[in-house]
Amino acid sequence: MHERKAMMAELSDAFIALPGGFGTFEELSEAITWTQLGLHRKRCGVLNVRGFYDPLLALFDGAVRAGFIRDASREIVSAAASPRELLDWLAQPLALPEPSWLRSTGQT
Repeated sequence: MHERKAMMAELSDAFIALPGGFGTFEELSEAITWTQLGLHRKRCGVLNVRGFYDPLLALFDGAVRAGFIRDASREIVSAAASPRELLDWLAQPLALPEPSWLRSTGQT
């Protein structure tokens, strides 16, 4: 699985999750985390067919309210009910600050 996901990350411009199960959730979470960590700068989106991802998106929003996810990190992932709307959003540049743990502090 890791090799397949690494290849997907290397070859992709963004990530889209269709409705799915645990494997889809895991792959989406890893893509989001890799963006948050600065391992790549790629947007992640879900095709929210018939509100399939509404509970997951509500969980993300609740984690923001609880202080576990920063607002800027929440912006990594978006949802749309139509493929065209999702693709248009994914085509926009991602404006995340560089993660603080990747910045040089000048200390050795």
